[in-house]
Amino acid sequence: MKMQKSRQRVSVSVGDSVRIMRELQELSQNQLAELTGIPQSTISAIERDRVNLGVERAKILARALRCHPAVLVFPSWDIDRESAA
Repeated sequence: MKMQKSRQRVSVSVGDSVRIMRELQELSQNQLAELTGIPQSTISAIERDRVNLGVERAKILARALRCHPAVLVFPSWDIDRESAA
C-alpha cells in the first residue's frame, strides 16, 4: 500500500496575512501606521477583516512589510488548484 503525503491547509484571511507579516517584522500597529501613513485604527480594522484592504493600501503596506502585495491580497491562493481550472 502506497502512502500519500498529507497536505494540511490553513485558511488565512487578508487581515491575518497583514497581522502575520507585521508581527514577522516585529512592528506594532502604531509603528506600521507611522511607516505607512495609514491610521492605526484602520490597520486594526484591516487585521480584523472589518475594512477591505484595497489595492493602494496593499501596495503601501507591502512596501513597509517588505513583501509582494499578493502575499497580503491572496493569502490562501492555491496554485495547484487554481492552475487546474
